[in-house]
Amino acid sequence: MSDFPVAALRSVEISTPDLATSVDFYARVWGLTVAAEAQGKVYLAATGDDFHVLELKPSEKAELRKITFRVRSEEDLPRLLDKCRVAGCAVLKDIGVADAPSGGQRFVIREQQGAVMEFVHGDQRKEPKTVANQVERLAHININSADIEALSTFYQQVLGFSQTDRSKTMAFLRCNDDHHAVVLANAPINGLNHIAFLMPDLESVMRGSGRVVDQGTPIGWGVGRHGPGDNVFAYFVDPAGIVIEYTAEVLQVDDSYRAKGPDEWVWPPGRTDHWGIAPPKSEACKRAQLAVGFAGI
Repeated sequence: MSDFPVAALRSVEISTPDLATSVDFYARVWGLTVAAEAQGKVYLAATGDDFHVLELKPSEKAELRKITFRVRSEEDLPRLLDKCRVAGCAVLKDIGVADAPSGGQRFVIREQQGAVMEFVHGDQRKEPKTVANQVERLAHININSADIEALSTFYQQVLGFSQTDRSKTMAFLRCNDDHHAVVLANAPINGLNHIAFLMPDLESVMRGSGRVVDQGTPIGWGVGRHGPGDNVFAYFVDPAGIVIEYTAEVLQVDDSYRAKGPDEWVWPPGRTDHWGIAPPKSEACKRAQLAVGFAGI
């Protein structure tokens, strides 16, 4: 049976050159709510039990500042930190009280390809609700990597993730029953590919996408159904140039799941999803998926 010290992907911090516009987009259009404002950041919540799922910080350009994972137990924090040190990660903050209003104990590292990661336990939670057409929580984060195999090994051997599938260009990693919480995409540079937000169901993905389109943001790719993970998707580019995704119906797996390789994840010519109805990804979406780097690099 898998033994995951990391329990879930909790939140993501991004920087934006226009904080007011980004807050308005995520609160009014995307469907999150402002949970707190502190230390120059705005924290936005979904309908699930996380205090927040997104942190927005003003900066000169859009960047991925931090990925936050929730850790299974307080005892796992020092064990994970020791393994990160041995793996050559830079320790940016030792174990201590988290800076966010959600609190808890945390440590922060930068892994060798440049992403800043926070690991937290005991953070504040809230009563979850399921609301039609509204985001429940983060589903996954997709990271561009110039060396997928090295980064996948780090997630598996140091952080305790399992690889569920490997296509020609992507590695899918899980830390719970979701098919993936982290996806690594082959790319010429390291950075952020996109952030996926979980909706309650297919209908919510469709209606949420309609709401975003009505407010002037076109669909960059979708609506369709992915191969690995079998999840429904619709991609957009936010006002800061960050690619975001509505998704639902993520495949649930356990240790009996048979991981598939690149030879098995092959599409018929001209098809980009299971259904075969998603139009090609827009050029704007393609550019944005390679345009956002890691802060501090």
